[in-house]
Amino acid sequence: MKVVNTANELKIALEESVRNHRRRVLVPTMGALHAGHLELVKLARKSAGPDGIVIVSIFVNPIQFDRAEDLQSYPRTLEDDLSSCRAVGVDLAFVPDVDSMYFSDRSITVTESLLSQNLCGTSRPGHFDGVCTVVLKLFLLSACHAAVFGEKDFQQLAVIRRMVRDLDVPVEIVECPTLRESDGLAMSSRNTRLGAEQRKDAPRIQRALSAAAKLNQADAILTAARKEIEASPLTRIDYLSLVDAETLQPVSSLERPTVLAAAVFYGEVRLIDHVAIVNPISNSPA
Repeated sequence: MKVVNTANELKIALEESVRNHRRRVLVPTMGALHAGHLELVKLARKSAGPDGIVIVSIFVNPIQFDRAEDLQSYPRTLEDDLSSCRAVGVDLAFVPDVDSMYFSDRSITVTESLLSQNLCGTSRPGHFDGVCTVVLKLFLLSACHAAVFGEKDFQQLAVIRRMVRDLDVPVEIVECPTLRESDGLAMSSRNTRLGAEQRKDAPRIQRALSAAAKLNQADAILTAARKEIEASPLTRIDYLSLVDAETLQPVSSLERPTVLAAAVFYGEVRLIDHVAIVNPISNSPA
């Protein structure tokens, strides 16, 4: 596996694959890799095929953090990350620093103005502008044919798909299902920051969403999920929302496919999860 740190080094490393039209598949990450990330890499390898190139980027993107303390506390485990990449057959790791990614006087930002406004966008202003900007840069720098993203961050996935559609970006978006720990907690780099009691309690988020999603009225779903999450003294709900699966706008009935989504704080650690309600029951508005 080759490791490069600048855009020029990346361009040189990719020259052969570009010249020979080898398929390039990108897995954008912020490091602190876990088993979920490695599943993204495996899916990237499948998409790339036997002659393709799998590229993993490791970059803690400062412009997508709305709180300086969250950026500072984000786990950084570069040597372990590179070892994991080698173990699963990554061909090229792109590990830039901030100065390699952004000019000091940069004045262009990619903004999505619809899907990013609800859910995480409400409590994290500017977050998705930072995501879109860095992802588009990574697409351009890697000249990738496809990129793999986890379905756990479903709003991010929707925003990136919209960016690709609206800007005619010639990159295929490959979706990887959410990976969970044995107790149901969605895998996340932030899980490592949970205390022992918080980690023990955190699977209640998924339990609450899954149980509530079985109900057939919107208000009952939200009430049940909130009751279960707030039953723990360790939790603080950032948002709990039932949204249209396509527009991500809040809904008051189950006439279309919907998503029950939550962001929950355990202390300073913010966890997100969701459950798709793919076979909604038509009923009167709640």
